[in-house]
Amino acid sequence: MKLHELAPNPGAKKNRKRVGRGIAAGQGKTAGRGYKGQKSRSGSGGALHRQGGNVPFYRRLPFMRGKGMHVRNRIDYNEINLDQLAEVFNANDEVTPESLHNARLLRDVRNPVVLLGRGELSTALTVRVHRISKGAQEKVESVGGNVELIS
Repeated sequence: MKLHELAPNPGAKKNRKRVGRGIAAGQGKTAGRGYKGQKSRSGSGGALHRQGGNVPFYRRLPFMRGKGMHVRNRIDYNEINLDQLAEVFNANDEVTPESLHNARLLRDVRNPVVLLGRGELSTALTVRVHRISKGAQEKVESVGGNVELIS
């Protein structure tokens, strides 16, 4: 088989129906549109925002309000809890954004990491994160671990 011999299977390709090309073509005269009326005219159907007298959908919706929707400089943190650290890390391990990424605990590597206080910690860890809650810091230091903040 050569490149110029390639062809689709017989019956796989079908020509589109050319309407309005004379009576002999089978779809002449009204071209399948019926007689008169809005749908028989060219350009019928109207635009998406015309809904037959109803108030258009985009005007029925309320405006977007509130601070949370349009905060341009908002920082999205990777939130990690103590119970997640207890499952993955052993005693005296160093918890950094890189080690959390290797453990597949981060959603987006580019975002800073915040450590939250849900759960308990039984082993001492060295934690290096961008932000930490007071409760989490107390729990880490109570079992003999260290907390360093990354700027």
